[in-house]
Formats: sequence, structure tokens, C-alpha cells
Amino acid sequence: MIDGHPVTLEGLAHVLAAQGTFTVVARGRSARDALAIAERHRPDLIILDLAIPGNAISAISEVAACYPGIGIVIFTAAPGVDYAVNAMEAGARGYVSKSCLPVEIVGAAKAVATGNTYISQNFAGEVITALRNASVRRIAMQALRLSAREDQIVQFLLGGKTNKEIASQLGITERTVKHYMTVLMQKLNARNRVEVVIAAQKLRHGPAGQPDLVLGSQGSGDSSFRFDGRSSLS
Repeated sequence: MIDGHPVTLEGLAHVLAAQGTFTVVARGRSARDALAIAERHRPDLIILDLAIPGNAISAISEVAACYPGIGIVIFTAAPGVDYAVNAMEAGARGYVSKSCLPVEIVGAAKAVATGNTYISQNFAGEVITALRNASVRRIAMQALRLSAREDQIVQFLLGGKTNKEIASQLGITERTVKHYMTVLMQKLNARNRVEVVIAAQKLRHGPAGQPDLVLGSQGSGDSSFRFDGRSSLS
């Protein structure tokens, strides 16, 4: 694991090791350490803070290029969209705020270790919209997950149904439909129902066979680890 703060390293190692599915194989404090750990241990996962000595983005890019089998999760106190975009385009597959609950960093670790992508729910929509790399954006959009009810609402929207008609079809109130519309606009980073429909169409017609994007809620540090149903971290 890699983080500039020893207490953070210790806490993160404890949280992940307690799951029984992760094995911490190495720890470091800098971008140089991240590269050395990737080369020496070839872990399944590296959890990395951006605020470490050296160029974290360059390290992410080099690890992703040289060791594509290593999943990279950013666990940072820098939740800005630009930071997330730079990290994801460099090759990271997870981005989690250090303000999250332990359960979220565990969820992110498991998602990335099994080949998926994870972005904290509170700014996932903004990150997807801001991604400058079209192929990365398509992967993220294709895997954006809606709840069963949200998906039902989207299907009716694609069919041109009004809120009243949707409420009648689903046996819920029109006010409830409006609530789901608000949630969908937030998830899809849309300003109105027309943009929700456009975003939903992109979700349905994006490229198949891409990794899933798992949207989460809210941790700290740099780690690399292996997931074996157990997993190795450094």
C-alpha cells in the first residue's frame, strides 16, 4: 500500500485485511515506491493516494501500461473532478474519497480487483461527463447501473410517456415519479427529462462487453493488493 501517512497505511491495511479476502504484500510512500512494488510484487490491486511525493499520475500511467493486470484505485482527499479525470484517463479504475466509510473502500477494492470500475456515487456523474477520452467515457456510461425501478422509469421515458402515464402504469403516485426523475437527472448528470432520455439511449446503445462501473458512496491511502477471493495488496 502507498500513502504518505503511516497511520493511514496502518488503518487501511487493517480494514482490508479484516475482510479475509485481501493480503497486503507491500507498502510504500511515494510514486517511485508504487512503480517498484508493481514490478516486484505484481499485486492484483494498488490503492493509491494522489498526494504522495513524486508524480502520482505518471506512476499510474506507467503501471497501467507495463502491468495491465494490476487494478489501480485512487483513495484520496482530492475529490475534484479534474483530479478524477486525470487519474482515470491515466489508467486508474477506481476513485474513492478519503471521506468515505470503510465499507466503500472495501467495495471499490473488490470491484476493481474483479475487473470492474468504481467511482464514488457523489461525483460519478460529473466525472463521466468530464472525461475527455471518449473511449473511457463510453466504458463508464455503458456500465452505469440503475435500480430496477429507475430502469422501469427510463423505459417509459423512452416510450414517450408522461409522468402521469408512468405513475398509472406502475401504480405509484406522480410525486414519486418526479422523485425518480430527480434521482435520474443526478445520476445521469442531466438537466431535464430530454437529457435523461438522451443519456439513457447512450446507456442502451453503448459498446457491449465493457467492464462494469460500480457507483458507490464513500476512505485513505495507497495500496496494492491481491484478490484471491483472496487478494494481494501493496
